[in-house]
Amino acid sequence: MHAAVITGKGRLEIIDVPEPVPEPGGVVVDIEYCGVCGTDIHAFQSDNPYNPAICGHEWTGVLSAVASDVRSVTEGDRVVVSVPPACGRCSACSAGQTKWCTTVFLAATGRDLGAPRHGGFAPQLAIPSGRVLKANPALSSLQAAQIEPATVAFHAVSRSGLRLGDVAVIQGAGPIGLTTMQWVKARGAGVIIAIEPNDQRRQLALDLGATHALTPAEAGPAILEATRGLGADIVYECVGRAFAIQAAANLVRRGGEMCMVGVSDTNAEIVPVSWLIKELTVTSSLAYTHDDFDKTMGMVVDGRVLLEPMHSLTVGLDGLGDALADLGSGTSIQTKVLVDPRI
Repeated sequence: MHAAVITGKGRLEIIDVPEPVPEPGGVVVDIEYCGVCGTDIHAFQSDNPYNPAICGHEWTGVLSAVASDVRSVTEGDRVVVSVPPACGRCSACSAGQTKWCTTVFLAATGRDLGAPRHGGFAPQLAIPSGRVLKANPALSSLQAAQIEPATVAFHAVSRSGLRLGDVAVIQGAGPIGLTTMQWVKARGAGVIIAIEPNDQRRQLALDLGATHALTPAEAGPAILEATRGLGADIVYECVGRAFAIQAAANLVRRGGEMCMVGVSDTNAEIVPVSWLIKELTVTSSLAYTHDDFDKTMGMVVDGRVLLEPMHSLTVGLDGLGDALADLGSGTSIQTKVLVDPRI
């Protein structure tokens, strides 16, 4: 069997791997679609190797084999990738802090003992049964393939201090930014401003519910005008690049909040005194918890969050390298690229 693995800066290799079999407590998933994440793009552009299980972590598929000791799922179930429930045994769980379970964190970052040697850029994947969740039967396969990033955004907005009627800014209208924007709308923001340099993504932001969609150059003056000189109540930083962090803080009013959603893997230059003067509240969000997935699927099914409009391209394994290079170029016209390993 072939699997696509990011092995270095600008290097994607199609490697031969054994046909998977379920380990005790495990399952084998026949992958239908696997989404290309911003993390995959960062890994493709980075000199630092990422955990192999991380690259290709947004997948959906059908179970083709289930270990004899697994009771939670059966062969033929359509599933989405998840994280296991809190373990109840680690130091965080023992302290009653199950949302920060160490077992869940290790699984979300591809560093648990059961982490596969490659991700979902492959026809099949063997994985512990705790890492799969039955897909809501009302979801299409294209929706199910985007549940993982939608859950990332759900978790971020849930952690933030957004209030009814707030002026909310979403910095970056990629897949994470666009789903964050929709959760912000569902939670009752009054004015929703998307900031995005790409023309197509700005239009998509408007189509999906943004009140305004602005270029970075337009954003500062327009936000001050919309807030009578105050600044935004809350800014969600979804670009995931170092330069964007201080830019987001600059848009927040005094006493407001910045929520860091995008993952920057390099150090950022900030102006601490501006954060202090503003009495800025900073929240951050990494991944999700097990129960976030069911809530996300339910709200996608009832139409409060739309995922299909973000899907712009499907490629096979042989097209993944070009897709990664295009998405990382800064000039791509694509929004959400899915990989179908069957083609």
